[in-house]
Amino acid sequence: MNRNLARVVATLLGALAVALPALAGAYPLQVARNVMLYMALAITWDMLLRSGQISFGIAGLFGLGAYASILGVIRAGMPAWASIPFAAAFSALAALLIGYLILRLRGMYFSIVTLALAEIFRIVIHNLHDFTGGPEGIVAPQGVIFGGSASALYWLALGGLAVALGASIWFERSKFHFALTAIRDNEIAASTSGVNIFSWLLATFVITSGIQGLLGGIFVQSYGFATPDSVFSADFTLLPLAMALLGGIHGTVGPIMGAVLLGVASEWLKLQMPYGHLVVYGIIIIIVILFMPRGLYGLARKMARPAEGRAE
Repeated sequence: MNRNLARVVATLLGALAVALPALAGAYPLQVARNVMLYMALAITWDMLLRSGQISFGIAGLFGLGAYASILGVIRAGMPAWASIPFAAAFSALAALLIGYLILRLRGMYFSIVTLALAEIFRIVIHNLHDFTGGPEGIVAPQGVIFGGSASALYWLALGGLAVALGASIWFERSKFHFALTAIRDNEIAASTSGVNIFSWLLATFVITSGIQGLLGGIFVQSYGFATPDSVFSADFTLLPLAMALLGGIHGTVGPIMGAVLLGVASEWLKLQMPYGHLVVYGIIIIIVILFMPRGLYGLARKMARPAEGRAE
């Protein structure tokens, strides 16, 4: 019954997502784009978390993809649409090289290194004035992709979300699920059972980073410019992290729930607290970790079990 209900809800949400461009104006579509972007980032963060590795480098790979996309257009003459998959490939390649160096680390050491790398990327971009535009940023000569059409930009963001959802569902239904779960539960037992821990972690890191770079490319082409402070913003780390934790980790459903609930709230918070909304995200993370470690989805499942038992 629960699975049937989940399928019905998923179908309704999918139908709403498809119909929204015909029902809403430019501003609601922009809010929906932002929610889908953060939702996709939350999903990719959770995909790596399923291995037990906590990354704080979402903004780093996202920003790297954003600059790869816009510089590909300006410096290499790429079409705007082609620069988006290029951004994904560039971030994936960067993750492949970085992963060989940092995926031997565990726990807080891995987390701290990913956070430091995100800041290093930002500083490097910030100081390459002639190539990246420096702190003032860089503007795409063609402007916003698709001429700034609100519906076309919405479909582009929905496509990015579809890639993240597809990858997450594939992870849940493939060998990735068993390998990452085994690594998270007990690395020694996983290794003894024949799981190549480093290879699975590297593959997961490269795939999730590639999707984050893709989303960075979509973001920068949707606005037509990039600055170090905007595309490497802590928003792109803290908000997806808060969404995943609020909704529930180690699955696809939880980050979606958290993104829907927190996504719209985040737009309101940015208007009310332009420089203080990150504090609210931090408070949410602390509260969820202390009182709802499995998130809202985990809490709902826990409450449903006694009800099912009474019904029987």
